[in-house]
Amino acid sequence: MSKNYDLTVIGGGLAGSEAAWQAAQQGLRVALYEMRPSLQTGAHTGAYLAELVCSNSLGSILPDRAAGLLKYELSRLGSLLLKIAQETAVPAGGALAVDRDDFARKVTYSIENHPKIDVIREEVKSIPDTPVIVASGPLTSPALSNAIISLANQENLYFYDAIAPIISSDTINMTIAYRASRYGRGDQQEGDYINCPLTRDEYERFVDALLSAERIELRDFEKEIENGVRAGVHHFFEGCLPIEILAQRGRGALAFGPMRPVGLIDSRFDKRPYAVVQLRQDDLAGTLYNLVGFQTNLKYGEQERVFRMIPGLECANIVRHGQMHRNTFIYSPGLLVKTLQFHDRSDLFFAGQITGVEGYVGNIATGLLAGVNAARLIKGIQPLVEFPTTTMIGALCHYITHASLADFQPMKANFGLLPEFAIVETHHKKDKRQRALAFVERARRDLEQYLGEVGIMFPV
Repeated sequence: MSKNYDLTVIGGGLAGSEAAWQAAQQGLRVALYEMRPSLQTGAHTGAYLAELVCSNSLGSILPDRAAGLLKYELSRLGSLLLKIAQETAVPAGGALAVDRDDFARKVTYSIENHPKIDVIREEVKSIPDTPVIVASGPLTSPALSNAIISLANQENLYFYDAIAPIISSDTINMTIAYRASRYGRGDQQEGDYINCPLTRDEYERFVDALLSAERIELRDFEKEIENGVRAGVHHFFEGCLPIEILAQRGRGALAFGPMRPVGLIDSRFDKRPYAVVQLRQDDLAGTLYNLVGFQTNLKYGEQERVFRMIPGLECANIVRHGQMHRNTFIYSPGLLVKTLQFHDRSDLFFAGQITGVEGYVGNIATGLLAGVNAARLIKGIQPLVEFPTTTMIGALCHYITHASLADFQPMKANFGLLPEFAIVETHHKKDKRQRALAFVERARRDLEQYLGEVGIMFPV
């Protein structure tokens, strides 16, 4: 590994790409290592940097949502990837969803053409002894996983993640399915989502078929790291439960979960359906749609049989089947400090989903923080950045570095991470939206105050 760089970034995903760009913008010469396409992960499909695997949605843009607050903070801090996401957005109601190919293509172009960044397409099998950010993601190669385990003197913790199928839009029966957004929110007048309504009988038959369908057996490499390293704890991340696992929780679990009909009216009968399956646009051309919340590990033939029971999808062409893969993350509370530095090595940073931050935007946020802090450390600028815990980015980083080891699992942005107000006015207690807006107002104010106090300038 060359010594001619100020900083090495391992992993060209969301966090790694953002980290490399932020550090380069502050004048560092950066080597960004990405093992694809010579070594694929089993979940990725191409060679672009920042490829989105599970979904094309970056979550809510509404001002009273935690994800909306985090996007505001990233915009204020000059995030490259958020800017590109906004440029490649597709209709998604109150969410920011992107054409995933266009998004990854533009990120790749921006990174590869930065004069201070060299993209090196090689697998990194060990952690270098020079300044480095490990942003290898949840699909870290076995060799690097073993190096991380050796460094941490403990095993990694694993959880299984799943992705949803993608459907050709021209195979959706629009005499049954209809366009609408929940509560009429969205960019398009007719609605940003395609909705497949189900009666109670149709819903019950679908649940029966789902519960009896055959699943793909987990492969050995998903149960145990190579070279005989004993596997850690295996479980599903709550935010990405396979649809068939969720259905096991009770007959109504799906109707109150990903198939909830609230805010949607069946235009054929002018009433709310018993349940609904939503499909979200996946590309700018509108030729592909993904099944929202339908992550699955069913066998491919079973996916076609069961999902074609959904009204409107009787002849659906599944262009990418759902699948499940192993995600890896470290015990960050015992290994990292809030600046995302390794606890006993100041020039080693971790960022992205491997730290236990869930969600695309959360991963981008940790990449931004690691890149900025690595640059400040190398340039001898103090202090390193520690965002206030009243901000969403600060709260996420505080959670992954201070959570109980016994209960630690990946976490998305949510208002529950933020400290409560010392005195909360009565209307905030009664009105959930007003309470959320109060959190947002405080976060924005505290972010500006913090940036002013430490004199931090972020590149735009």
